[in-house]
Amino acid sequence: MASGDGDDVWRDFLSRTRPVMRDDAVVQGDHWRVGVLSDALVRLEWSDDGGFEDRPSQVAVTRDFGSTPDYEVSRRDGILRIETSAFRLEYDMRPFSREGLSITAKGSDGHANTWHYGDGGRHGNLLGTARTLDQADGGVPLDQGVASRDGWAVLDDSTSNVFVPDNGRSSNPYGAWIASRGEGGIDLYVFAHGHRYADAVADLYRLTGRTPLLPRWALGNWWSRYHRYSQDEYRALMDRFEAERIPLTVAVLDMDWHITDPDPEYGSGWTGYTWNSRLFPNHRAFLEDLHRRGLRVTLNVHPRDGIRAFEDGYTEVAREMGMDPKSGRPVLFDPTDPRFVHAYLDLHHHLEAEGVDFWWLDWQQGGVTRQKGLDPLWMLNHIHWLDSGRDGRWPITFSRYAGPGSHRYPVGFSGDTVVSWRSLDFQPYFTATASNVGYGWWSHDIGGHMLGIRDEELEARWYWLGTFSPINRLHSTDSEFSSKEPWNFAEPARTSMVEALRLRHRLVPYLYTMDWRAHDEGRPVVEPMYWEHPDQGEAYEFPDEYRFGTQLVVAPITRPDDRAMAAGKADVWLPYGRWFDFQTGRRYESSSRSGRRIAAWRRLDRIPVFARAGAIVPLQDDDAASTRGAVNPSRIEILAFPGADGEFVMREDDGRYCADDSRMAVSDTTIRMERDGGVITVSAASDPDVVPEVRDWTITVRGAATSRVEVDVAGARVDAETVYDESTLSLSVRIPSVSVRSDMEVRFLDGIVVADDPWMRDAFDVLYRTRMHYLTKEQAMSAIRGEGKAAVASLFSLEHGAGVGDGDAGACEGEDRAGGDLHAGHMPISVVSGLSEVLLRGGVPSA
Repeated sequence: MASGDGDDVWRDFLSRTRPVMRDDAVVQGDHWRVGVLSDALVRLEWSDDGGFEDRPSQVAVTRDFGSTPDYEVSRRDGILRIETSAFRLEYDMRPFSREGLSITAKGSDGHANTWHYGDGGRHGNLLGTARTLDQADGGVPLDQGVASRDGWAVLDDSTSNVFVPDNGRSSNPYGAWIASRGEGGIDLYVFAHGHRYADAVADLYRLTGRTPLLPRWALGNWWSRYHRYSQDEYRALMDRFEAERIPLTVAVLDMDWHITDPDPEYGSGWTGYTWNSRLFPNHRAFLEDLHRRGLRVTLNVHPRDGIRAFEDGYTEVAREMGMDPKSGRPVLFDPTDPRFVHAYLDLHHHLEAEGVDFWWLDWQQGGVTRQKGLDPLWMLNHIHWLDSGRDGRWPITFSRYAGPGSHRYPVGFSGDTVVSWRSLDFQPYFTATASNVGYGWWSHDIGGHMLGIRDEELEARWYWLGTFSPINRLHSTDSEFSSKEPWNFAEPARTSMVEALRLRHRLVPYLYTMDWRAHDEGRPVVEPMYWEHPDQGEAYEFPDEYRFGTQLVVAPITRPDDRAMAAGKADVWLPYGRWFDFQTGRRYESSSRSGRRIAAWRRLDRIPVFARAGAIVPLQDDDAASTRGAVNPSRIEILAFPGADGEFVMREDDGRYCADDSRMAVSDTTIRMERDGGVITVSAASDPDVVPEVRDWTITVRGAATSRVEVDVAGARVDAETVYDESTLSLSVRIPSVSVRSDMEVRFLDGIVVADDPWMRDAFDVLYRTRMHYLTKEQAMSAIRGEGKAAVASLFSLEHGAGVGDGDAGACEGEDRAGGDLHAGHMPISVVSGLSEVLLRGGVPSA
């Protein structure tokens, strides 16, 4: 068999594994073995024949963590005891049993902090993720993760396949493969990290492999639709996106790129590898055009039906499989056969040579192959991931989750959800919880995929979730009524959608830095609130709220707007400290050590996003040039929030991948804010050859008072334009044409001072937009002007008059609910809530 490109990828993968535990980390007997992998991660094995597993498995590829933690071992009265700073193990050295094997997690004081063999841990487990959301209309059951309020979680690796050398088989060009392991063994990993959830996930990554670094362009906006596009139609669509100044970085083509109506003798048209020439008469030119626009291209594949005789590549594949092409027999899909995998991937290589950048693996046909325990989805993910990184390419796949360890194969495709508020309401929780099993790069069908009803408010809210999701991919089904182009929606949804997509693109410098953090530090871009605050009960009570990188907290609005308020609400918990609304600069004080609960109301053009005092977020400037692709920008805005010192190190690279990331050309730019000194500094780029030579900078302090400003570049005074935006309380300093080899210092001569809270103005704005009696609005505003923030108590008294309703928005419709009493008032409780947020966000009134 001829050797093709990428034949060494399996050997290269195995060369980077360290599957054998350290000798000094092992305590064992004839049939049992205990490995102390870290202070809180312990491996438990039982073998009837006394043979233990030292080969890398589908899940566990590194069992040597580089050092052995301190631990004590004792044997007394037939009981083995192993103790570290994090756990205590007791074992009777017999076949594993509930009575004879236990581990107590010291970092959890609950009554259930001791694991006994056989315990499943469902009660306290904070869960992980699921294989797919296909056809989900709301929530689905989730698998377990490695974070648990009980302090322990268990990962069972007893039945997963293992990697083996091919032993010189001529039929395997890869030099290694995957095989079933022996029967009857037990191989468990117990994570006894207590409430150190991030540490538990970090140990999971050490065991199973790091989260790969995604290319920068993967973090922009993806366009996808299940639709029979023609070549000209798709080009016209991209022209429209450019004309509307809506940036895209990835073009997804669903299955209709290939022939979908073969002769019935070949069976289904779901599988295909031959361009449909009726729709794409010159697909090479089409792909070149998309690349000229700065887009990367992925094609959908359903590989179940193998390669059939009508495919352009059939002859070559059949010959490679030792079949006579003239027979017309199909080459059956068999991911357990290395010959088939080699031929199958060669077919993809030919398509990649024409301009396909990566593949959307759309496997939906269950989890059975000819090899016991080998899930075809996992195998597809693994082989495509390895193959996509051959010859120095930047590896990336796009597929469904196939169990623990699947974070090695990003990006995740969560499946075809129903278009409904229930589906939207589930996705923030689903995305954040997936981090408990290390799966950080979910891509959802933003806007929903199928069925449901048209609801423009729902779509706009979903777009904002997409802006603050790991991957933002718009997708919809083939219905002619359900496409997701923003211009197909009425105002105000249309403008809201466009602004959400533009903001997502602006966030790429921040997101790419978080991408590097996820790869280097094992911290997913989306994290549940309880990771940082595990001992505060409130952190568990807001499952839809999450951290978005190091600087932001997001609480998406996932339910319909309240009619009276003309706005949507998210329940928010703000940890102790000072916070600012990311978009408006309004200040929120959380003065209790237990944090603060608020009802956050937002109109359709935004969702609650908060930045802590001292936060710094780099954005690429929103100009026409930035709508093409996702390159290192020449125009950057630094968004800083006053009230504390802050630092952010923005990371960029030259876009060329290296498996050894220490050899990649990387540039760091450090931004520091010194509150007391009133200074923001931007360092020279650590590698100026990686980034544009000259940059235009805008330094914006949001939520700040105005100030006089001086700017020095390389120690010399330069001119700068200063602008103050009252609507967002933002002081912006614009400095053009700065060499990236120079340090820059922006001095605020009157200090970086938090702006006065415009609560009176904002309260008026809330009332102005509500749907309620004008007379009640006037009474409410009068109380606010007269009593200030203390007027909150008076607002409830404005519900009065015979026959007035029970607080719903019914009286807003114009009917006389007060039995003819024109001076009756109706104060919806939602309006009281919205006004309370504004009046009290800066703290309660002083006595």
